[in-house]
Amino acid sequence: MEHKIFELGDFPLQKGSILPSAKLGYVTLGELNAAKDNVVVCPTWFTATPSDTAFWMTGKGRALDPDKYFIVVPNHFGAAVSSSPSNTPAPYGRGLFPRVTAYDNVVAQHRLLTEELGIDEIRLVTSWSMGACQTYAWAALHPEMVRAIAPISGSARTAEYNKVFLHALIRAITSDNDWNDGFYADKPPVKGIKTFAAIYAGWGFSEPFYREELYRNFGASNTEQFIDIFWDPFFLKCDANDLLAQVWTWLHNDLGDHPRFGGDFEAALRSITAQTIILNAETDRYFPPVDSEYEANEIPDAEARPIPTIWGHLAPFNPEDQLFIDKALTQLLEDPSLS
Repeated sequence: MEHKIFELGDFPLQKGSILPSAKLGYVTLGELNAAKDNVVVCPTWFTATPSDTAFWMTGKGRALDPDKYFIVVPNHFGAAVSSSPSNTPAPYGRGLFPRVTAYDNVVAQHRLLTEELGIDEIRLVTSWSMGACQTYAWAALHPEMVRAIAPISGSARTAEYNKVFLHALIRAITSDNDWNDGFYADKPPVKGIKTFAAIYAGWGFSEPFYREELYRNFGASNTEQFIDIFWDPFFLKCDANDLLAQVWTWLHNDLGDHPRFGGDFEAALRSITAQTIILNAETDRYFPPVDSEYEANEIPDAEARPIPTIWGHLAPFNPEDQLFIDKALTQLLEDPSLS
């Protein structure tokens, strides 16, 4: 799937710096109808390209069916297709890449939709993990534009327990002797990335997933082999600076951290007018349902609908859990009140 590029020019960031000659990578699926009311926005998640996200989230006969909807999949900054440490020229690349927030990504995506695609109404914003974080930001920043949202395995604010995990990821890479403050050349911090992967293995799936030895479905005979054949390749293909740039965005995700809300998290949630179903796995360690329930109580008329699964954070990759998620997305997409 070919990635398109939207040139943003010198892009001002929320935290005060500039991302020079910024670019936003994206793909589109399906056709925009004459009324321009069949638009779905599906931001990417941690490490994902737009084509990765399109593969897992869309498909003929699924809720996000390109035969019915015009689906826009924008790549967040740091994820290798849009402006990232690995593709930004000096002096702003590699270890000096500017700090980017979820709101920065949504501002760029809003420009893509309005300036490049001529869209002023979005029927649904939905995505998984970091894409879910951007989903909340879309609804808070542009309530006049977004009709419905379905954040999947994400949160409007990164919880303290989640931050412990993220700090471990940062230390895994930056403690590698080859890290060199992000200015490694021919010798990237492979040991650090493999440690990063091993930490992820303990959080991405749940304790029941491992207890029931579901890793055997991936061809692994034990947990160490599962890390070797599943998690290591997943992250070794990524640039270490890109990984840490995305971790920073995830670590500092806070819906209230915007001038419009002045740090008031609850006010940011209450500003959301989109019809909302929050879908978090019952066994997700990053984004537990207790956080979703709190957010749903603050968002007007929102519903938290836990996914009954032992797949933890990676529930959307389990076919049975995809069916549960698609049912909720279909409910929002076919709601006559949103027409």
